[in-house]
Amino acid sequence: MNLSWINEFIGQTPNASEHGGLVDHMLGFVHWFMIVLGVGWSIFLAIAFYRFRQKKTDRADYHGVRGHATTHIEIGVVIVEAILLLGFAFPLWSRQADEYPTSPDTIRMRALGEKFLWNFQYPGDDMMLSTWDMRNVNGATNTTGKDLHDPNGKDDFVNPGTMKLPVGRPVIVDVASKDVIHNLALVPMRAAQDATPGVKSHMWFKPTKTGSWDIICGQLCGPGHAQMKAILEVVDAKEYDDWAKEQAASALKKTTEANAPKTAAN
Repeated sequence: MNLSWINEFIGQTPNASEHGGLVDHMLGFVHWFMIVLGVGWSIFLAIAFYRFRQKKTDRADYHGVRGHATTHIEIGVVIVEAILLLGFAFPLWSRQADEYPTSPDTIRMRALGEKFLWNFQYPGDDMMLSTWDMRNVNGATNTTGKDLHDPNGKDDFVNPGTMKLPVGRPVIVDVASKDVIHNLALVPMRAAQDATPGVKSHMWFKPTKTGSWDIICGQLCGPGHAQMKAILEVVDAKEYDDWAKEQAASALKKTTEANAPKTAAN
């Protein structure tokens, strides 16, 4: 039985990542469990209100419940919660925390949040991101604080407002913030990571569907929080490679021109 259909019924964005199926299965289990508990306790309250209404009896019962039904129910709830943690949540967390992809086609990129936008830095043809430091940030020329002297960053490029990714390839995202705590929430990828000042965090996933979705900030970060949106765009691998190659070539050209020795004017 597919338990996760209830997620879409209540409005959850369809899954678009490889690991998201397990997340949806766990959420579906939780939603059904909460429905059963909600209906059960509502019936119990209705019965209690009816049986012990004032018109029926005006004498207080100082002994309370004499049976063990509620104890059994509480034990059952604890068992189900233990199954959710040990059977679903812990294994999924362990996989995402420890089994980072190492294949040659893995994309390593950087997401830097600030009030109230996201900047996304990509590696060039060398597939290597530059080192970076918040002290290098310059709002006009270096929005992600990359080390301009790092040879790995000569062809790195920044795509503000849009995270463009290829389908079928694992992606590792380094997440950080320039100012306050933000949260990079990629709902269709079933992935989110806090962007904390002074902390370099990471997350990974593997897109399985092409499409375009909103990226939201999952932490209340100030008066412009509601407008802190970006676009997650997943495209075919060839389209991504052609786009990335073009962007990297442009970034390399700009870096070469900026580092070229200036000739004295006659």
